[in-house]
Amino acid sequence: LSVCTRLYCVVNTVSVEVVSDCRRNSVGLPVPGRPLCDLDLVSLLRLGLVGKLKRVLLWLLVVYVSIPVIIKLCPSIQAKLVFLNFVRLPYFIDLKRPLDQGLNHTHNFYLEPETGLKIGVWHTVPAQMWREAQGKQGDWYDSMLTSTHPLILYLHGNAGTRGGDHRVQLYKVLSSLGYHVVAFDYRGWGDSDGSPSEGGMTSDALFIYDWLKQRLDTKTPIYIWGHSLGTGVATNLVRRLCDRGSPPGALILESPFTNIREEAKSHPFSMVYRYLPGFDWIFLDAITANNIRFASDENVNHISCPVLILHAEDDSVVPFHLGKKLYNMASQSKSLSGHKVQFVPFSSSLAYKHKFIYRSPELPNILRYEQQKEEDDRTKLD
Repeated sequence: LSVCTRLYCVVNTVSVEVVSDCRRNSVGLPVPGRPLCDLDLVSLLRLGLVGKLKRVLLWLLVVYVSIPVIIKLCPSIQAKLVFLNFVRLPYFIDLKRPLDQGLNHTHNFYLEPETGLKIGVWHTVPAQMWREAQGKQGDWYDSMLTSTHPLILYLHGNAGTRGGDHRVQLYKVLSSLGYHVVAFDYRGWGDSDGSPSEGGMTSDALFIYDWLKQRLDTKTPIYIWGHSLGTGVATNLVRRLCDRGSPPGALILESPFTNIREEAKSHPFSMVYRYLPGFDWIFLDAITANNIRFASDENVNHISCPVLILHAEDDSVVPFHLGKKLYNMASQSKSLSGHKVQFVPFSSSLAYKHKFIYRSPELPNILRYEQQKEEDDRTKLD
C-alpha cells in the first residue's frame, strides 16, 4: 500500500513539474501574465503518459484495498481460493477416457460415497498387466485387486483433476514399479458431484479406502499418497484409520505443509498482503471460518504407521521449510515411536519444484526401500 501511495505522489510531482516548466520562457525565466505557455509535442506526450500512469496506479490502489474488504465480507471466496476446484487443467479433457492421457491400462468408473453423490475414479493396474488389460471392462479390473501387487491410493492437491499431467506421469511411474494406483476426484472436482469441503474430501477418501479394502487380499498393503493440499486430506484419513485400529501400510506425503494457516501465509499469492496489519484477521480467519484446517501437525500425533516425506528445496508453492517442520514434529511424535519416519529432500539444482518429484531417478529406490521396511515391520508384528 505504501509503495502504491509513493508512486502516486511521485507521478503527481512529475506532472506539476511539467506544467511548471512550460510556464517559463526559453531562458528559464517565468513568463508574466501567461498561466500556461504553448506546450511542445514532447511535453504533451510526457504529460499524457503521466496521466495514464496515474490512472493505472489509482486503479491498482483501489484493487489492492478492495480485495481484503471483499474477502472479509465474503469469507466463502477464500474457501474457493484454497480449493481452486473450478480450475480444470488441462482443459477439454474427457475424464471418461484415460486412454487419451496415455493410460492404456486404466479403468474409469464412478462410486457413490453418499446417496445421489457421484465421484469419478481411475484404477491403473501394474504395468506388467497392460497387455492383458487391453479391451477389458470393470469386472476384470476389480478381479485384479486380488493380486499380490500393493496398491497406492493417490490424493491429489487443489486445482485440476485426476487427469492432470504431472499426476498422470506419477501414475505411470508407480505402475511401472508394480503398484495398483487408484486416484479419484473429490466431490466438487473434475466430473464428481457436490461442493468441496475439508470434511467432504476426507469422507470421500475414507469411503474409497474402505471400498478397496473390501476387495483386496487381507495381506495386500494400501499406501496412502498425498500431494500438496492432498497431504492434509491424507493425514486426516490416516488419523481416522489409526483411531479405529486399522492403519494403512504407510503414509507418503509429497510437498506437505503443517497446517493450512501456515501454508496460506507462506504462499506466494499472499506476498503482497503478508505484512499488512490485520493479515491474519482478514485472510487466515476467513479460512478458519469455512472449517478448513488441514492440521497435519496435529494429526501426526495420532498416526501409527511408517511415514515418508518428499519435498523439493525449490518448491515455491509449499515452501521446503514447512515440510521439514512437519517432519521434525512427526519424528518426535509418541504415536509414531517405533515406526520409521523418513524425510527425503531434493536439491534445488534438480528443479523439481512443486510437482515434478516423479522425475527423480531415485524415486523407485526410495519407494522400494520404504516398502521393504514396511514389510519387515509387519513381519515382526506377525
